[in-house]
Amino acid sequence: MKKTIGKLCVITDTVVQTKYTHEELAAKAIEGGADIIQFRDKSMPTGVMIDTAKRIKMLCESFDERKILFIVNDRVDVALASDADGVHLGLDDIPIRSARRLLGDNKIIGGTAHYLKEALKAERAGADYIGYGHIFNTRSKIKFTRPVGPGELAEICKQVKTKIIAVGGIDLDNVKQVIEAGAFGIAVIGAVAKADDPLKAVKKLREIVYA
Repeated sequence: MKKTIGKLCVITDTVVQTKYTHEELAAKAIEGGADIIQFRDKSMPTGVMIDTAKRIKMLCESFDERKILFIVNDRVDVALASDADGVHLGLDDIPIRSARRLLGDNKIIGGTAHYLKEALKAERAGADYIGYGHIFNTRSKIKFTRPVGPGELAEICKQVKTKIIAVGGIDLDNVKQVIEAGAFGIAVIGAVAKADDPLKAVKKLREIVYA
């Protein structure tokens, strides 16, 4: 059975910070109240990535009463090998429909969009949610597009029926604007990974998102 998509996604990362491993960040995020853990690594060897994914999945399952989603970024093969709950696909990754054929109907598939036409394309392809952004300036990833801001996000939320998970530069100072714009939820990297206390940061974000 396909799991329910929650409102607070924490993306693990060991590039913007080196203090914590992927598993350590995932554990802190889970304890803080994250609904989704997205494992993201662009350089890790595939075998190591699969082993890491399996350990993070076990962490998520240890909080079974909360039904935490474990999503792998980009890599359908790693999602399959680790029996993740799903995959998040970028614009240059395997197409959503192809991923659906490989993963089946019970897995979550997220799509990426920077513009309305990309969001509608992901919706037509059958994405379960759409990661839309970047909303604000961010240093977590190199961006070649401008920040869309809460105003444009609000228009997207009105025109797209699929759940919108806003991403990009979201932190404690601006998350309320994102939710008020109509986003179903948020995905964060730096706001948690670079926080002095990641667990506390997740707790505070959750309070605002679910207020």
